[in-house]
Amino acid sequence: MEQNLIRLLKANEIECRIAVIKENGLSLLLYKDARVDQRILDETFGAFGWKRSHQCIDGNLYCTVEIYDKESGVWVSKQDVGTTGYTEKEKSQASDSFKRACFNWGIGRELYSAPFIWIPTGKAAIQAKAGQNGEMRYYCNDRFSVYSIQYNEDREINALVIVNDKGQPVYELKAKAAAENTNKGKQASKPAEKGQKRNGISKEQMTSLQAELDRTGVAMETVQSRYKIQTPETMNEDTYNKVMLALSRTKSVKAA
Repeated sequence: MEQNLIRLLKANEIECRIAVIKENGLSLLLYKDARVDQRILDETFGAFGWKRSHQCIDGNLYCTVEIYDKESGVWVSKQDVGTTGYTEKEKSQASDSFKRACFNWGIGRELYSAPFIWIPTGKAAIQAKAGQNGEMRYYCNDRFSVYSIQYNEDREINALVIVNDKGQPVYELKAKAAAENTNKGKQASKPAEKGQKRNGISKEQMTSLQAELDRTGVAMETVQSRYKIQTPETMNEDTYNKVMLALSRTKSVKAA
């Protein structure tokens, strides 16, 4: 089964969604949909070489994606749980659990290496509207898409261009800068050898994380939303490393 290496996502298979929006700009999240997963599974293993099933466990909907291993003659399975969307609860959980199970098989896993994408107000038409309590709420009707994307030998994103619905570039990550940031990210993501643990990570790691957030201007809520973290203190070592690597590839506030 190792010879069936799942290919990397193409630019037109990646969608952009606004994660956080503020007066001075917005952050984008890169994601794939279930149709992309189905297409890549068909391409890689054949239409009859994979199958999916769903199971409800403790009120949560899980999806199991099974791949037929021709060498051993057995079905190999990987499973994950889905989260509920705002509408069509059952359909949302089914789709989300399927996409997560496909992540476990490696489809779209490279998206976790993406930088945190910040689009400043000058490049996005952000509008404000007062809510019922008088608090200003911000929204943007612009649509964004991935124009081009490149990966390094480690299957990590090292170049990226995002355009708006008029085809104008609003974000660019250059390959050379990404290569430099990759080395920085590997150094920054090393676990702290000293320091008392705070549930998941150490105080030193929390300090390093906050320093990167301050440098990039990325909000903690954006990190929590992207990596499904309830509280930053309880993230595990693996998630911390992914966050720090993504932040190391993110432009500083001054350069944005």
